[in-house]
Amino acid sequence: MRALAFVNHADMGNYREAVDGYLSGANPKPDITLYRNQGRVKYGFGLNAEQELTRALRIFGRVGWNDGANESYAYTEIDRTAEIGADFRGRVWDRSRDKVGAAFIANGLSGDHRRYLALGGLGFILGDGGLNYGLEEIFEAYYTAHIWRGISVAADYQHVQNPGYNQERGPTSIVSFRVHIEDAIPFDRLRR
Repeated sequence: MRALAFVNHADMGNYREAVDGYLSGANPKPDITLYRNQGRVKYGFGLNAEQELTRALRIFGRVGWNDGANESYAYTEIDRTAEIGADFRGRVWDRSRDKVGAAFIANGLSGDHRRYLALGGLGFILGDGGLNYGLEEIFEAYYTAHIWRGISVAADYQHVQNPGYNQERGPTSIVSFRVHIEDAIPFDRLRR
């Protein structure tokens, strides 16, 4: 089990101030960039748990939360998240370092963040003039194949319901491929 807590101090805009500025008639649309203030604080936490049930089967879960008051600009715009999943090592098919897995993820936004986007505000990733809010729900399945030493490749499939938290969008499917390199090449030998 791992816990994470964070506090960011930065020049961030505030969602509620941007909405209030729009509703008062001061701005033609909600614009968080007009309400940036040096020294704002964004804080949150995360919790990750993993448990091996057998030598081949592992389950995992994650939750995360941030205050959702100030703009996100360093990470994906998620104020609440929960994930549960499992993976199975390839011992059964004689590929002990391979694994196949699946996970379900639900992401959400704070009330202020939702209202800002619903009124036409734009985030650094989200916003298209309106928001019919719904939790972003993702089913993910993947296969990771060990190639050599610390090199592995993975194929990943995601089915996303309400992408960008908008019930007017999707569902959509995403396919991706990754390469992971970790201590595959003994760099200390290359320097000699």
